[in-house]
Amino acid sequence: MEKYFNTEGICNPRYHYMVPLDDRLSKIRQRYVERGSYFVINRGRQYGKTTTLRALAEYLRSDYIVLSIDFQEIGTAEFQDEAAFCKAFAEVLIKACRNNIKAEDGEGIFEPLIRFLKEIDNFTMRKMFEELSQVCERAPMPIVMMINEVDSASNYQVFLDFLALLRGYYLNRENTSIFHSVILAGIYDIKNLKLKIRSDREHKYNSPWNIAAKYNLEMSFSATEISSMLQEYESDHHTGMDVKKTAELIYDYTSGYPYLVSAICKLLDEEIPESDDFEEVRSVWTAKGVTEAVSRILDERIPLFESMMRQLAEYPDIKRMLYVVLFQGKRIAYNPDNFALNLSVMFGYIVKKSGSIQVANRMFEMRLYSYFLSEEELTSAISDEA
Repeated sequence: MEKYFNTEGICNPRYHYMVPLDDRLSKIRQRYVERGSYFVINRGRQYGKTTTLRALAEYLRSDYIVLSIDFQEIGTAEFQDEAAFCKAFAEVLIKACRNNIKAEDGEGIFEPLIRFLKEIDNFTMRKMFEELSQVCERAPMPIVMMINEVDSASNYQVFLDFLALLRGYYLNRENTSIFHSVILAGIYDIKNLKLKIRSDREHKYNSPWNIAAKYNLEMSFSATEISSMLQEYESDHHTGMDVKKTAELIYDYTSGYPYLVSAICKLLDEEIPESDDFEEVRSVWTAKGVTEAVSRILDERIPLFESMMRQLAEYPDIKRMLYVVLFQGKRIAYNPDNFALNLSVMFGYIVKKSGSIQVANRMFEMRLYSYFLSEEELTSAISDEA
């Protein structure tokens, strides 16, 4: 199968053109996994979190047992109470064990969880963790647990109880076996999960998982990384593009936001060559072609922008802040205690630079400009009609 630029899900280097992840994976291993850290990868929507987790699981497999699960495998009803959650979690983890441990070793390792599932009247969090501890003690290699889409659990108290017990075992792991490293991934960080359950100030800022190491590795792509991906494409297709210049153009619009980078490249590869304005392949991978791709993306209702509009509606303070920055040109100093600013950084809409904030990339700026202008025009038209 011929490689292509993927924007629909997990990227795989065997099938897709993608930025090399080896350097990033090496840093995650050295700075977090080998140190036995529990940490959270929280980034905006379509930021490559799932692709990174999948690649990391393969990268670690020779020295660790990696149990990778997705909370989207657990239904809403199963988050409603402790017994339902524990049963579902144990079943998902057993499935992960069977997928990642040799058959001759597997049954013995996760037999405590199988035993737990047979104890119908004892589906408690405490009992489940006792059995998880037994699983970790039996394992021939350290176990790394990855949980993707933790946002799926963010409205449920049972998940906070799960985190609290995980924290307790982490603090006591010199005496009791438990996972060597735990990686959670989602849009919201663990501190902000509580605000979705209760609105009082205490629950906004207190977390049952304050043991988490700070994850501060860059996940956006640099112009050099984009260039590496384009060089592989050029070696296959011989378009005659100036790889370095094209990579810099794409970076200028996207600031390396993974989905936007792939979306531009996908249009340049598949759709724009069919346009009457681009008769030669050589003319596609140019400033004109990149500009056309950006324009087409900004005119579409893609999930990334739809999510942004929903967040602006849900958090009016973020909307007002972005309006002030874009239309009034005001400098707003970044303060980690400001809820709206902190949330905007978490969603990936703004970045911190030289002590103040700015919109994360030019494409977000352009989409927001268009949104705010159309909103004002509509309001004016309605006012005139009235």
